[in-house]
Amino acid sequence: MVKLLGIAGSLRAGSYNAALLRTASRLMPDDATLEIATIRGIPLYDGDVEMRDGIPPAVELLKTQVTGCDGLLIATPEYNNSMPGVLKNVIDWLTRPASDIPRVFANRSVAVIGASPGGFGTILAQNAWLPVLRTLGMRPWFGGRLMVSRAGQVFNEAGDMIDDKMKAQLQKFLQGYLASLRT
Repeated sequence: MVKLLGIAGSLRAGSYNAALLRTASRLMPDDATLEIATIRGIPLYDGDVEMRDGIPPAVELLKTQVTGCDGLLIATPEYNNSMPGVLKNVIDWLTRPASDIPRVFANRSVAVIGASPGGFGTILAQNAWLPVLRTLGMRPWFGGRLMVSRAGQVFNEAGDMIDDKMKAQLQKFLQGYLASLRT
């Protein structure tokens, strides 16, 4: 059984990226699972807070989830032509203390997808993640790309994916990523 962990990089209740992960979880084959983690409750990184209070429980929980998965699936929004600050903040917390970086990230497989109301999907955000992932020693999967543009037409108000072509693209993406993890 292959276990993926999905992290959506938005706190918005109606997040297209959270909806993208929920759709992905329903498209998983029988021999794989997708657990969706939350980034709620993770404060802004502050070294003084870390020194005074240690690592927040929400961060410790997410670290445990990351270390327990076979592959990470990041669903990133694109804010101002780059990655969202809230998701970068989460990754920054996960690197604390620095001695945890190898345990949490080294050689961990990761795939990046994203949804945006704009016409270019999340190509710039996905590209912005590459130096961060490389710095952490992760193994980005380059076997496919998934960028959902005009997400308001792809998802209905309830957050269900209503575009069958996009659903087929997502399923193909997942099949490719899972195949890379099985080898």
